[in-house]
Amino acid sequence: MLKKRDLHECHSLHDLMVDPAVFPYVRHKCRSYEEYLFATKQVIDEEEQNTCISRTILNELGHPIGTIDLYHMEHKTGFLATWIGAPYFGKGYNQRAKEAFFAELFLQHEIETVFLKIRKQNIRSKKAVGKLPYVKLASDAYHEVYKLINHTEQIYDLYYVNRSDFMASEERKHVVAT
Repeated sequence: MLKKRDLHECHSLHDLMVDPAVFPYVRHKCRSYEEYLFATKQVIDEEEQNTCISRTILNELGHPIGTIDLYHMEHKTGFLATWIGAPYFGKGYNQRAKEAFFAELFLQHEIETVFLKIRKQNIRSKKAVGKLPYVKLASDAYHEVYKLINHTEQIYDLYYVNRSDFMASEERKHVVAT
């Protein structure tokens, strides 16, 4: 479902990313394939320097359908950025990708808190995040971070996932499943 980024998938990911239903919400708005290739090389370099963690989201056939990243990593925190191609909307990929990525972040990378910054008008992302029981609204608990991302005007809602909340949720799933 998730794999480390590589340059071989850039063509198919770029084609999915430039779709008008996706493009306004991606972090790296690359208008050409070459620009996307360059941005992907930078992300791979950043991961080697431990300043971000980036994965390609795959469907059941192993085809790339989107990306998920943790960026601005510092003090065991970071910001999440996720996008999935329009043909894959509404099929559960977002939730499965986030759960797999959170498990990696919290279990393998010692991340403690992940922030999710979602544009107020991005209803699709807000609905998706609402399906995750361990995600909480952060405007009060992390007011300084909220003010920082909305320093000129209130564009974003801020959510967060703490390691302990995610782990407790995973333990509940395991107990219910057994």
